Amino acid sequence: MIKVGVVGGTGYTGVELLRLLAMHPDVELQVITSRSEKGTCVSDMFPNLRGHVDQKFSDPDVKTLSQCDLVFFATPNGVAMRMVPELLSHGVKIIDLAADFRLKSAEEWEHWYGVPHACPELLSEAVYGLPEFFRDEIKGASLVANPGCYPTSVQLGYAPLIKNGLIDAANLIADCKSGVSGAGRNSSVVNLLAECSESVKAYAVAGHRHKPEITQGLNTVSEGVSLVFVPHLMPMIRGIHSTLYATLLDSGSGSGSDLQTIFEQHYENEPFVDVMPQGAHPETRSVKGSNMCRIAIHRPNNGNTVVILSVIDNLLKGAAGQAIQNMNIVFGLGETKGLESIAILP
Repeated sequence: MIKVGVVGGTGYTGVELLRLLAMHPDVELQVITSRSEKGTCVSDMFPNLRGHVDQKFSDPDVKTLSQCDLVFFATPNGVAMRMVPELLSHGVKIIDLAADFRLKSAEEWEHWYGVPHACPELLSEAVYGLPEFFRDEIKGASLVANPGCYPTSVQLGYAPLIKNGLIDAANLIADCKSGVSGAGRNSSVVNLLAECSESVKAYAVAGHRHKPEITQGLNTVSEGVSLVFVPHLMPMIRGIHSTLYATLLDSGSGSGSDLQTIFEQHYENEPFVDVMPQGAHPETRSVKGSNMCRIAIHRPNNGNTVVILSVIDNLLKGAAGQAIQNMNIVFGLGETKGLESIAILP
C-alpha cells in the first residue's frame, strides 16, 4: 500500500482528491492537513466522504508527513515550495497540484505569481505531469508538477498538429471557458450564484498565468509556439471547454479526414484522450466526474483554419484525476487504476 498524505484538503480539488484516493485499492490515507480546520472530522466538512475517510484535519507537520511515501499538495500557489525541499530530503515523493513547480524559470514564476520562488534549484528537477507528453519522465520521479486545467485542455488539443508541422504555431488562438469551481472554494462576490449565473465574461485578457505554462509545454513539442489565450467564466459548476484555432501552413496539407486520422493515430494508445468522430461537438457534461479529455477536430469549409474542440472536467483531468494518474505512473501501477469511473449524466 502507498502511504499518502494530502496537504490542503479543504478545497474543491482537495475533496476530489480525497474521494479518488479513498476508492483507490493501493492507497492508505495517512494524514490530511488544514491549518484552519485542525481537529475537524473530514467527513463533517464533506459528508460525501462519510464511511470512507475517518481522519480529522491536522496541522501540516513535516515530521508527520515525512512518514508518507507520497504527499499531494492541494494548496494555494506558493505553499508547497516552502515545504517540499525538506520532504524530498526524507525520501518523500511529491505531486503538487498548484503552480509552484510548473514553470522552469524562477524569473518567470516571480513575474506571474508576484513573489520570489522559495526553491528555484528544484524547478529543473520537477517533472511536468502531463502524461501524454512526459510519461517516461514521470516514471519514478520524485517531484511532479501537476498541470493546470486550461493548459491540459489546450496542450492536448494542439499537440498532434504542432508535432506534425501542419499549423502556424506562432499564431495560435485559444478561446477557453471554465466553470466557477476553477476559481476555488474561497468566497468572493464575483463567484456568488447571483453574480455569475446567466452571464458569461472573459477575464485576464491582458495576460493569464496559465499562458506561459501552455507555451512552455507546447514548445517541448516544437519550438516557436506563441498564442493568444482568452479565458472565460461560465455559469456552470465544473468543466473546461477550449475552442482552439490555428492556420494550416499548407492549404493542401490534408482534408478533414486526413486531420482526423492524425489525431486518432496520435492518441490511439492514450487511455484518457478520446478523439471523437469527425464532425462531433464534445460537451463538458460528457466528461463530468471523469478523467477523460474528449477532442474533436474541424476544418470549416475545408479552408485554411483548423478548429479543435477540447473538453475536460477541470477538477479531474484538470487537477485531482490527473494527479492520481501521475501517482499511478510514478509507482508503476496501472495508469487507469482508481480512475475508471464513467462521466456523470445529467
